[in-house]
Amino acid sequence: MDTTKEFGRVATPPPSAKGESQNDDRSYQDDLEKQSVHDNAPSDTVVGEQPIKDPNIVDWDGPDDPANPMNWSLKKKVTAIGIVSILTFLSPFGSTVTSPASADIMATFHSTNETLEIFVTSSYLLGYVFGPLVLAPLSELYGRAIVYNVCNFFFVIWSIACALANNLSALIVFRLFAGLAGSAALILGAGTIADMVPLEKRGLAMMGWILGPVLGPTLGPLVAGYIARAKGWRWIFWLVSILAGAIFLVSLLFLHESYAYAILERKTKRLRKESGNSSLRSALDSGKDPKELFKTAIVRPLKMLFLSPIVLLLSLYMATIYGYQYLMFTTFPRVFKGQYGFSDTSVGLVYLGIGAGFLVALVFSGMTSDRLVKYLTKRNGGTAKPEYRLPLLFVGAIIAPIGLFLYGWTAEKKVHWIVPIIGSAFLGAATFNIMMPSLGYLVDAYTVYAASATAAATVTRSLLGALLPLAGNRMYDALGVGWGTSLLGFIAVAFAPVPLIFWKYGERIRNSGLSQVKF
Repeated sequence: MDTTKEFGRVATPPPSAKGESQNDDRSYQDDLEKQSVHDNAPSDTVVGEQPIKDPNIVDWDGPDDPANPMNWSLKKKVTAIGIVSILTFLSPFGSTVTSPASADIMATFHSTNETLEIFVTSSYLLGYVFGPLVLAPLSELYGRAIVYNVCNFFFVIWSIACALANNLSALIVFRLFAGLAGSAALILGAGTIADMVPLEKRGLAMMGWILGPVLGPTLGPLVAGYIARAKGWRWIFWLVSILAGAIFLVSLLFLHESYAYAILERKTKRLRKESGNSSLRSALDSGKDPKELFKTAIVRPLKMLFLSPIVLLLSLYMATIYGYQYLMFTTFPRVFKGQYGFSDTSVGLVYLGIGAGFLVALVFSGMTSDRLVKYLTKRNGGTAKPEYRLPLLFVGAIIAPIGLFLYGWTAEKKVHWIVPIIGSAFLGAATFNIMMPSLGYLVDAYTVYAASATAAATVTRSLLGALLPLAGNRMYDALGVGWGTSLLGFIAVAFAPVPLIFWKYGERIRNSGLSQVKF
């Protein structure tokens, strides 16, 4: 099957001629290729205008090499992206399953500590904070598939441990480890898509992957509420374990390595063994010792977070909206049980409001994302830029504060229960329309280090998602639902100019010294 019709095929561009000018309107893909060459690959010898390739350099067998993930069949690409998307759904799904059963869990372990009750859920997200710092660099050294499979295995083990926990401290620790193992798909998913899908087709693939982090936390409490009531809270973890075990087996059998660095390294080792030529080296080999590479890679997400204005601002923006989502989850029982008299199981249905917002945004994004990129690229003379992902971010920036103000004040004034649910749906749509284009922009702007850029964003949003709910009840006790949610709305208004800043100055920032730090 000709995959160019669906996901396209990208050939490595020829090396630049000596003395070629590098102006600001050049293709950013060329910038990334040059960055990759400088950071990861040895230089070719140049005689006159024609480069002479080193015979000891192992590269792809031409632009149509089937081993290159960009040239995989459509079926193979869809299978890989589908598996990663399911993994990315299951992990966030597991993050909130304890929310509707927290009272039963505390009763089982004879505890009334409100902070510990919230921490049963939040400890899982702390695993998302620490996981990226290790898993992202490991994937950039040894490949993505092995990291997926090892983490999937341990996610099953720690989920089973949660189901069998005999005290509250053990449950919290097991949840932390489950979150750490479950963070793999959140960190590596965007990089996996970038490995095999070119920019102009990437939006559609990203749409399925990003649905997990935004829809999983919404469906988790809904499903868990009914299971806990029918079978007890331990069956929540048995369900997660069964689902995780099934996808682990599928991943083990059908998820192939997609990271070019790892594929070429394996090819190089095979050719060394077959030819006896120990001088062979991968085209992406930097020549550095693996320990040195790991030391560099393990600090790369933090360097990108603090040294790149693009990564920093977008990570903070995503973290804020992600934290609001988890904070709102903590207010649902307060609002809909306390003020509207919903039963425990009915409160679980309230989460569908956010889910409905996600789905509307999903359809809207699916219809517009790649079309916008193609249209803007055509207008720009055929040169694609990461900034073409940003128009959808404008939509999210506008409707996020609308949803927060609508939810907070209609709940405060006890307007009919459907109105605050509509407000939560606005927030759900905003969450999707902020996270999807932001992550797409980071992947397009930092393709070489997509896993590290995604890891930086994951660390930031998971930290805020874990800590913000711990302060939520105190904030709402002091300010009430109306002013408490309005405070969040004012912060969302303050972030609203972010997409405009990057739309106008994003390319200049990327080409400036601020973003040319060697990561």
